[in-house]
Amino acid sequence: MANIEAALAAINALGPDEPFSYTDIAKKYGVVRSTLTRRHQGLHASRAIGGQKRQLLHPQQEQALIAYINRLTDRGLPPTQPMIRNFASQIAKTEVGVHWASRFVQRYPDQLTSRWAKGLDNCRHKADSRSKYNLYFSLLRDKINQYHVE
Repeated sequence: MANIEAALAAINALGPDEPFSYTDIAKKYGVVRSTLTRRHQGLHASRAIGGQKRQLLHPQQEQALIAYINRLTDRGLPPTQPMIRNFASQIAKTEVGVHWASRFVQRYPDQLTSRWAKGLDNCRHKADSRSKYNLYFSLLRDKINQYHVE
C-alpha cells in the first residue's frame, strides 16, 4: 500500500466526531499535506484513476477486447492494428486515434499474444474456390452412394 493510501485509510478509520490534523497525519506517513487534504476531500484522484477517466474504453471493455483478439489469434486470424482500431471504435462508439492500437498493445504486452499471419501460397489459393469445393463434395457423395457408406 502506498503511503498516501495508508494515510487516507488512517483518516477514514477515525470516527466522524474525532478531531485530526492533516499536517500530523501527513508527517506520520511521509506525504505532502496538500495532496492528502485534496485526496481526502475528493478534489483530486490518484494518477491511475485519473488516467482511467481519460481512456476511451473502460477496463472491462479493454479486457473483452483482449479476449476477442486472443480468440481470433488462436483461430489463426490475428487482427491487424487497423482492425483493432475498428473494434475499439465500435465499442467506444467514437473514432479512436491513429496510434490508439499500438498504445493499446504496449499497455497489455503480457495479455496479448501476437503472431504473424502466414501467407497462402499460390497453389493453395488457386485450389481454394467454391466450384472446387462443390466438385469435391459431389464426387464424395457419388462415392458414398456407390459403396453404400452410411
